[in-house]
Amino acid sequence: MKRLALVIAFGLAACGPHTGPDMALDSYAHALHAQDFDAAYALMSSSFRAKVSRDEFVRMLKDNPREVQDTAARLDGRHEHLEVSAELAYGLGDSMRLVQENGHWRIASDPLAFYDQSTPHAALRSFLRAYRLQRWDVMLRFLPDKYREHMDVAKMKDQFEGQSREQTEVLMNMLEANVDAPIVEKGNEARMSYGERNEVKFVREDGAWKLKDLD
Repeated sequence: MKRLALVIAFGLAACGPHTGPDMALDSYAHALHAQDFDAAYALMSSSFRAKVSRDEFVRMLKDNPREVQDTAARLDGRHEHLEVSAELAYGLGDSMRLVQENGHWRIASDPLAFYDQSTPHAALRSFLRAYRLQRWDVMLRFLPDKYREHMDVAKMKDQFEGQSREQTEVLMNMLEANVDAPIVEKGNEARMSYGERNEVKFVREDGAWKLKDLD
């Protein structure tokens, strides 16, 4: 039997007891209980409906009746842990998450994580940010240990702003345009193909992802 994955995304204009997410969740659970799949589909966000047709949605629900009823039962009136949140995508694939606390929106993401290296994607975005801000000292963090011992701030600056500056700028623009390209991880190494024949190679050292090769 197919596994049912229901994604509920609501655009919230208000969060009162009669107009907010509680009502939307109750309406969705009621629609599932009643097998009113048209009503359930109408509660899905426009972005979800753009990716999943009504027919596909209804077929998935009909093919998984036990999962549908289980979902409805678990949604029934159980909103004590409901967290209303929003997410803004900006910059180089970055996002800022907000949550509502006591009627006010608060930022839930760490706004100080400028140079995250926890994943290959995060490392690439951070590397590009450091380059755009000319933080040559920060860019040293993204060099594997065997390369870093031969580099310093002056050499890093010269590598990116020296004689090959224009060529480097073209390369960095290509990387920025492909910052969300798929990355294949294998152990402590990862690869990301971009452009016609280019590839970024990553390596993880002491828990931090670094860029071993850009092209």
